[in-house]
Amino acid sequence: MLQVGDKAPAIKGVSFKDTTTVLYFYPKDDTPGCTAEACSFRDNYTALTKQGFQIIGVSPDDEKKHEKFKTKYELPFHLVADTDKTVANAYGVWGKKKFMGREYEGVLRTTFIIDGKGKITHVIDKVDTKDSTAQLLEVVKG
Repeated sequence: MLQVGDKAPAIKGVSFKDTTTVLYFYPKDDTPGCTAEACSFRDNYTALTKQGFQIIGVSPDDEKKHEKFKTKYELPFHLVADTDKTVANAYGVWGKKKFMGREYEGVLRTTFIIDGKGKITHVIDKVDTKDSTAQLLEVVKG
């Protein structure tokens, strides 16, 4: 997994230039934890953008699922369809997970804060899905 100080790998259609980016990786659209996380960012979107943040979500779901998810929950930010897991692998967030005693490969829920020069300034790897915005602001303020 990438660390603080690393250069953020480029993502097609996403610019890190001159803005602070909240790049959050999540496993799947329209599941309880992923919906709670997205809705926390949605509910605080205006306040976050006023503070200079852009929010970008990334999951292995395709564009069609993303559009349905965005519409259903009125998400005002961009979701990246990483169907081939290129972005997740570049950031080191695709790996072994355990759920209900079962091991499988998947997205390791992680949030990266990237400065306007493309450098990672913070990494949150134990994401509070219900209160992701408060957690983000706490981490950034230090």
